[in-house]
Amino acid sequence: MSLYPPAASTETLRLRPATLDDAELLAAWDREPHVIACSTDDPEAEVAFGGIEWREELAGQSGISFYRIAEVGGRPIGVMQICDPHAEPTHYWGEIEPGLRAIDIWIGPRDALGRGWGTEMMRQALDACFADPEVHGIVIDPLASNVEAHRFYQRLGFRPEGRRMFGDDDCLVHRLMRADWEARAR
Repeated sequence: MSLYPPAASTETLRLRPATLDDAELLAAWDREPHVIACSTDDPEAEVAFGGIEWREELAGQSGISFYRIAEVGGRPIGVMQICDPHAEPTHYWGEIEPGLRAIDIWIGPRDALGRGWGTEMMRQALDACFADPEVHGIVIDPLASNVEAHRFYQRLGFRPEGRRMFGDDDCLVHRLMRADWEARAR
């Protein structure tokens, strides 16, 4: 039984590992205004995520931190980063307990927004994360100003934990616990 309804389309979304061949596409998506807006409150920003060097980022993937490209009918429409926030080497999440996964998600092309693909991406990622019996929760860090993202995550069962600064970014951390996820499946 699936936790969440499938995206509103007859096409199937699949998540595949991101490769170096995806670097140019990700760099192009990082210049999309809606992607920039989900990554920073800086109105002058011209690129999302501080201008990640995607070839380097993708080359550095590991079992601790990796990317998945969402495709619909063979067309890339989104990307997700999944990491173990306790073990990842940058310590972005600071002191955080083991047994968690952190997820970042964004839709690249504007015409793929509002079609249910983000929900399906999250459903598949949550299924994969919670398939590991050691994982007891998932954390996310949308900008505090991104009320639309808060509603999206809360519809999926995430609960807000509180505001936290990540560098210059004022975020509202949310968490989904395994027990809540499993209860939604019943």
